[in-house]
Amino acid sequence: MEPVYGTVIGLARTVWAVQGLKFTVTGIENLPTEGGAVVAINHTGYMDFTFAGLPAFLQKKGRKVRFMAKKEVFDHKIGGPLMRSLGHIEVDRTDGSASYAEAVEKLKAGELVGVYPEATISRSFEIKEFKSGAARMAIEAGVPIVPHVIWGAQRIWTKGHPKNLGRSNTPISIAVGTPIQPTLSVPDLTALLHARMQHLLLEVQDDYGQHPAGEYWVPHRLGGSAPTLAEAAQWDAQDAAERKAQRAAREAEKQAQKEI
Repeated sequence: MEPVYGTVIGLARTVWAVQGLKFTVTGIENLPTEGGAVVAINHTGYMDFTFAGLPAFLQKKGRKVRFMAKKEVFDHKIGGPLMRSLGHIEVDRTDGSASYAEAVEKLKAGELVGVYPEATISRSFEIKEFKSGAARMAIEAGVPIVPHVIWGAQRIWTKGHPKNLGRSNTPISIAVGTPIQPTLSVPDLTALLHARMQHLLLEVQDDYGQHPAGEYWVPHRLGGSAPTLAEAAQWDAQDAAERKAQRAAREAEKQAQKEI
């Protein structure tokens, strides 16, 4: 029994009801009912992780997803203790070895571990290039990867756009794909996961309903005003360069203070 996790799920469902969110969840039968598995999720907005655990909850087997989240979330004075109490995994982007080892340990212990193979939010709302972590940990732990695709979450809160946390009656689709066994090399398994999630995304989008032309949350491919994959990649590169420069400036300042 995990009373804190259960309370958080109850609160989240209450908030979703107040917001009027309308969920469509498919493929729940693809999520293993026992044993470890890497839950691979596409990343379109800040609320993805709150929705990605819904298929496991709807299984009614008491399974919880332990999400890998950036260190900054754990540094928050309220969010940090809560994330730790829920068994989530802190990721330091400058050195992810400790978080990787913790994830593998949880997988070997039979846990579900939630991973964003894209690492950061896709501003194009397409499936962007994957990191290899999901494949590496699945192979090392000897567990399957279960693709999850969420669509509509970017309408609630995403990078570069205002929050829409009031009553919006927004439809949210969550699709769970068939498990991928870790029988390939890391590059091939990563490529297969990307292909499966791309196909799953297209299926979910086809079933979602209207994608109004010009809307910020609609991909360029579907007539929306979201950037293309190439444009979004350029923005991501600029952001990464700025973060690197900021880290270097902080380190230089610390070094200067030591020398005083």
